[in-house]
Amino acid sequence: MFIEGLSPILWLIVALSVLKLPAWKACPVALVIAFLVAWQCFDMALPDAITGTVEGALMAVWPILGVIVSAIFAYNLTVHTGGMDKIKDMLSSVSTDKRMLILIIAWGFGSFLECMSGFGTAVAIGASMLVTVGVQPVSAVVVCLLSNAAMSSYGSVGLPLTTLANLTNFDSLHIATYTTLQLGAMIVLMPFIMLLAFGGTKALKDMIPACVIGGFGFFVPSVIAASVLGASLAGIAGAVGAMGSMVVYAKKFPVKDPEYEIDDYNENFSITPSEAVRAWLVFLLIFVFLIVCSIPPIATALKTVSTKIMIYSGPNAAPTNFQWVTTPTIIFVSAVLSGLINNATLGDMIRVLSRTVKTLIPTFITIITIIATARIMGYSGMTMAVATATVAATGTFYPFISPVIGSIGAFITGSATSSCVLLGKLQVDSAVAIGASETVQTWIAAANAAGSCVGKIISPQSIAIGAAAVGAFGVEGQIMKLAVKVYLPFILITGAVVYFGQALL
Repeated sequence: MFIEGLSPILWLIVALSVLKLPAWKACPVALVIAFLVAWQCFDMALPDAITGTVEGALMAVWPILGVIVSAIFAYNLTVHTGGMDKIKDMLSSVSTDKRMLILIIAWGFGSFLECMSGFGTAVAIGASMLVTVGVQPVSAVVVCLLSNAAMSSYGSVGLPLTTLANLTNFDSLHIATYTTLQLGAMIVLMPFIMLLAFGGTKALKDMIPACVIGGFGFFVPSVIAASVLGASLAGIAGAVGAMGSMVVYAKKFPVKDPEYEIDDYNENFSITPSEAVRAWLVFLLIFVFLIVCSIPPIATALKTVSTKIMIYSGPNAAPTNFQWVTTPTIIFVSAVLSGLINNATLGDMIRVLSRTVKTLIPTFITIITIIATARIMGYSGMTMAVATATVAATGTFYPFISPVIGSIGAFITGSATSSCVLLGKLQVDSAVAIGASETVQTWIAAANAAGSCVGKIISPQSIAIGAAAVGAFGVEGQIMKLAVKVYLPFILITGAVVYFGQALL
């Protein structure tokens, strides 16, 4: 039953990697395959298959698609009101050294964009900004892809991690903390790797302190926030820490190297404190609201604003709980308030929201069908069949390859969220099969998210987004060749961390 259980994933590998189908076309077929296999091969009752599909679709709509729409709407509205131009000018005025700007824009601001909105915005915007300050297009795409990969599990306000926690029934604090610890080496080393990819070893001259500050500036706050505040704020705290610490360092210890000096910059750029606050307002509101709503008494009260619906009709069915005052609500309200304060009219916001929804229709189809597929695979026993066969082949060595499985999910879907949805249950079932404790099961589930970050390095979808953002068409193969060289050592490091780290839990 291994091949039958794996058939939806095998289809996605072939469809996305060989046939080059877009995800929104490939994923509905995967759902049909999962439905038929569950019904015909795993003896899942037809009503159970139908209600399982419906449950997965509704879980996709809220909160996952709610987060995506709200986050991209917030970003697009910031562009519409001119805030993003001011942010770009503020960041570009910090240093005239291209290497420092790569760290500030691609690593600092790029991680902030990824943690706030996700779904390619950090690569597209970061690469475009770097090109405007004189970085070659291919180099701009590569450094942004590398930065973005390290942050993928924190994207869209921690959506991959909260989704993984919900689907596996593990505490999101533990999932976020374990994922951050597993990504520690990648996060700390990535600023160095980005500069090496940009200009080789000579690009590290005088930049090692900045790289250290950038890496630890993200890692330390993200670990603290993950363990105290949870998945939604872990990445944001890290991004703020990295960006803030590097800006302060660049101002206090300016780097000057004629070889990397930007050609054209506005020496007379100035901005008032009120203008700066208005430019950053939507992000500040989201950050503040998320912190306030994470305070235990408030969080407990907000959880009561919910609706429980019995959807799935199969064995061990439980009501699906929809919480209404949660991350997507917070982001959307923040966007509207920021838009009003920045003089956007109601008509402006409706038009921006409408344009946002239209551009995300393929994403809607992808997310709805991939989550429905994952629910069918879990309920029918397909994931357990795959897990049992995988564990039989690897035994207690399985934790080492668990990040590899997560990376494959990100490679074929282009999304850390989709990888966690598709393979999170498989990781847990495999952990159960090797007799792991519940703590180690959580650790191995988190390895799927960590592996997804590594897999994003070689994701064809991410590479295509970056190349398109700077108009560098036809260089995807060149970028992939470099990406593989980074992927291989990091997936081995992550596997070793997961394997040996379980003994410390």
